[in-house]
Amino acid sequence: VTELVLDNCRSSNGEIEGLNDSFKELQFLSMANVELTSLAKLPTLSKLRKLELSDNVISGGLEVLAERCPNLTYLNLSGNKIKDLGTVEAL
Repeated sequence: VTELVLDNCRSSNGEIEGLNDSFKELQFLSMANVELTSLAKLPTLSKLRKLELSDNVISGGLEVLAERCPNLTYLNLSGNKIKDLGTVEAL
């Protein structure tokens, strides 16, 4: 699987569920409007280039993206609870 769209699939606890290291070939992942509050359970996705996270309730913890998605070139965080630019400094 190189592309996965999970838009509007509600997270029961604000965490990423069901994604694991078996998705290592992913290049595009969309989790828009999933009610995510955290990216802590995001697996390492070294081939991921495009990540869509719009319309969630993420307010921090973005350093996980820098660690686990080193080849990310596109990231959409619109519609989240990020209050200042300091939050995205880790990227």
